[in-house]
Amino acid sequence: MTPKQRTSIILILGALATISPFSIDMYLPGFPAIAQDLNTTIDQIQLSLTSYLIGIAIGQLLYGPLLDRFGRKKPLYIGLTVYMLASIGCAFTHSANNLMIMRFIQAIGGCAGMVAALALVRDLFPVSEIAKVLSLQTLVISVSPMIAPTVGGYVTAAFGWQSIFMVLAAIVGLIVLGIYFFLPAGRPPDSTMSLLPGPVLSNFYSVLKNPQFLTYLLAGGIGAAAPFAYISGSPDVFMNIYKVSEQEYGWIFAFLAAAMIGSTQLNTPLLKRFSSEQLLTFALFWQTGIGFLLVAGTVLGWYDKFSLIILIFLFLAGQGLNVPNSSALSLAPFARQAGSASALLGCFRMGIGAVASAAVSILHNQTVLPMVVVMALCAFIAAIILFIGKKQINLQPPIPGLEETELQETTQPVPLQK
Repeated sequence: MTPKQRTSIILILGALATISPFSIDMYLPGFPAIAQDLNTTIDQIQLSLTSYLIGIAIGQLLYGPLLDRFGRKKPLYIGLTVYMLASIGCAFTHSANNLMIMRFIQAIGGCAGMVAALALVRDLFPVSEIAKVLSLQTLVISVSPMIAPTVGGYVTAAFGWQSIFMVLAAIVGLIVLGIYFFLPAGRPPDSTMSLLPGPVLSNFYSVLKNPQFLTYLLAGGIGAAAPFAYISGSPDVFMNIYKVSEQEYGWIFAFLAAAMIGSTQLNTPLLKRFSSEQLLTFALFWQTGIGFLLVAGTVLGWYDKFSLIILIFLFLAGQGLNVPNSSALSLAPFARQAGSASALLGCFRMGIGAVASAAVSILHNQTVLPMVVVMALCAFIAAIILFIGKKQINLQPPIPGLEETELQETTQPVPLQK
């Protein structure tokens, strides 16, 4: 592909992957307004985030086999259409329970973009470049937390929280146009892939029993759940406990998102000197240390608003090294099953993210402690799993777990068909 095609492909894949981050982050400043308008409490509105994460987790298991069986684009178009209709439904809901249902449906549609984006990276780029491409894609994704809450805060203040979901529907409509005109089809449909439950589950099992995939799935996924605890708890922490405005919260969220952007930018040059496995190990142990500082300082009353923001910034800085490297290490052993592997990877991340989000809501006690405790536990458990799991796998740098025949197959360019 030409440099121009490469750039446009990475941007579109990044945009696909940002659908869910935008859907999560953009309505966060509206939590108090939504709770007031729907006559409920903020912890009930937090559960609409949990329902969205559950929808993503379930939906990705559905789209993995569909993307392998029918190719990448057809399931994408269907899923994104469902997303747009559900977004409009969210805008017109009149109860917290209905909002949870519509958010679940919205997630079922939108997660097609997440699975397809990962699978298409595996389709269109050689294995040796996956981590670098995912770093660039993650950079595009990381920009969304800077933009989405800030935009959401101003949109909520000016037009009401309902307008946020109309904006989301319009954004996805533009992404669909980009897919149609500029995104290659990727790996063609595979008619041998069965959609019957038995073969599908067998296919998932064959992916899961790969020791390398399982280790980095668990370690990377549990580590990636920590930001969901922060996302779920931060509206209450900053807007109710520290009494910042919707617009101020958007700027705080944007500043903290810069931590992930900065570390994501560093990942590509760091890969020239260190392996993905080394960077992931550093990230998880770094986050574990900062996480314990957050918990200890909160219990002892060390932190005000500004010092809490700085500690969370340092914690989130590790996230830019976790996601691209754990993803690359998880997907490297697969070519033909990339869609299913991507689905399992995304499903677990969102599923454990939903658990972290729900835990913050359940433990809600009008203090900062539930949020920081869940963040610290995610990092600590992930670090322990990685430490144990590395003993069970034998990495083969620079392409761990990849058979020679698979490498020959996957380094051949995929025709850039519409």
